[in-house]
Amino acid sequence: MASDSIRKKELCAMLNNDPVLIRTVDEMVLLEERLTQLKELPFIKVHPDDPTRQKATPASKIYKELLQQYTNIVRIMMKATGADEHDEDSPLRKWYKENMEE
Repeated sequence: MASDSIRKKELCAMLNNDPVLIRTVDEMVLLEERLTQLKELPFIKVHPDDPTRQKATPASKIYKELLQQYTNIVRIMMKATGADEHDEDSPLRKWYKENMEE
């Protein structure tokens, strides 16, 4: 838990303690903790008689869902800090700007 509060302080400092994003920071810290716990569990169940038959475990499915949520939060954080504004436009955005915004 102590590391969670340290991580929360780090993230809040990056976001200039923006009160609007505090809940997002809480969610990010929680997701990081859950993802770490899930990494310790098996993700694939192998059939005992036929090793070519494999099945994803519930932990694998939950990990995938939580990782998607975490990725979305990281994108929000990047936009909030302005980290993504210097990224190059994708070819699709360039085309759109050239052809549609005239």
